[in-house]
Amino acid sequence: QVQLVESGGGLVQAGGSLILSCAASRSIFSRNAMGWYRQAPGKQRELVATMTSGGRKNYADSVKGRFTISRDNSKNMVYLQMNSLKPEDTTVYYCNRDPPRAGYWGQGTQVTVSS
Repeated sequence: QVQLVESGGGLVQAGGSLILSCAASRSIFSRNAMGWYRQAPGKQRELVATMTSGGRKNYADSVKGRFTISRDNSKNMVYLQMNSLKPEDTTVYYCNRDPPRAGYWGQGTQVTVSS
């Protein structure tokens, strides 16, 4: 079964932290680069961070130094540690392969940062 399930979102004050988790089915995860993406209402979905199976990471300029992507290849899990959160980080976060596949988008997890 092809599945991506994101969790860990919530409401946090500016400057706070959250850890997002993504459980991926093996067919999606195995040996593939994975990424976190976000989409604000009325805007296009944007890349937040990606990570190859070998550990190479890439970040959007807007989150560099604040967010850290990681993965556990033995558990088919991808994580996003988000520190120093800002109100502009408020939106729904999704995980997917890198590059993303249209049929793999899950429900996402809402992150709300209050000022």
